[in-house]
Amino acid sequence: MILSLSSIQSQLKRMNDSKAFQSFVVAVIILSALSIGAHTYNLPVWAVKTLNTFDIMITVFFLFELVIRYFSSNGPKDFFKSGWNIFDTLIVIGSLIPATGSTVLLARLLRIFRVLRLVSMVPELKVLVNSLIKAMPRMGYIALLMFVIFYIYAAIGSILFSKINPVLWGDVSISMLTLFRVATFEDWTDVMYETMAVLPLSWTFYISFIFLTAFVFLNMMVGTILDVMAQEQEAHRAEKKKQEQTEDDTPATVAQVNALRDEIASLKDMLQQQKP
Repeated sequence: MILSLSSIQSQLKRMNDSKAFQSFVVAVIILSALSIGAHTYNLPVWAVKTLNTFDIMITVFFLFELVIRYFSSNGPKDFFKSGWNIFDTLIVIGSLIPATGSTVLLARLLRIFRVLRLVSMVPELKVLVNSLIKAMPRMGYIALLMFVIFYIYAAIGSILFSKINPVLWGDVSISMLTLFRVATFEDWTDVMYETMAVLPLSWTFYISFIFLTAFVFLNMMVGTILDVMAQEQEAHRAEKKKQEQTEDDTPATVAQVNALRDEIASLKDMLQQQKP
């Protein structure tokens, strides 16, 4: 019985790890996204019924795929050790909410998040998301420093330019919104020329601010993400290589051992027949 369960588990794992099955799951996720988009159009009744039936089939398939992944793992502890498995489980459970009565809106919103399963199915996307998550602590410090610079420049701008245009520079909070407009290059020259008409040297205020935010801090953000991404890709390659070595070092099954014994026995028989 133990051998039978082990054999079933190995077959499920082989099926779950196969590229054909993974590609089919990705195709279903894409079809699910298209189905969600189709629901936003004004369709005839028969088309809506067809999409609803198709949506039920997709939900059942996602549940089936999750069950396969669960039983191919080494128990609940091993399965829920991965954050991506927890994420997929929550999405599938949310998809099981019936879209009837007061739960229609909630069910539709939860079904939209099924598109995010594409991230957990594509290893390259997982590396990108993991890199972004791991880079957030560093990016948080950069964002804090940016906030300090924004606050200082907003206070200076409110003191210097509030009489020129109180709508843009009336207080610190409004000035910070104006500086965000300047940092994103949204018609920032109009703001600058307006203050330069009264204070000709005010261009130094904008140029220095843009240099700090758009060039220095933005490049620091990009550099942080690239650094973490390189580390994550290196860890992904090392894990993949370790997994391949583990698969190569997998002990032979009982069937393989028996086949090898039969071959050895046949070789012995051939050698004995060849003796004079």
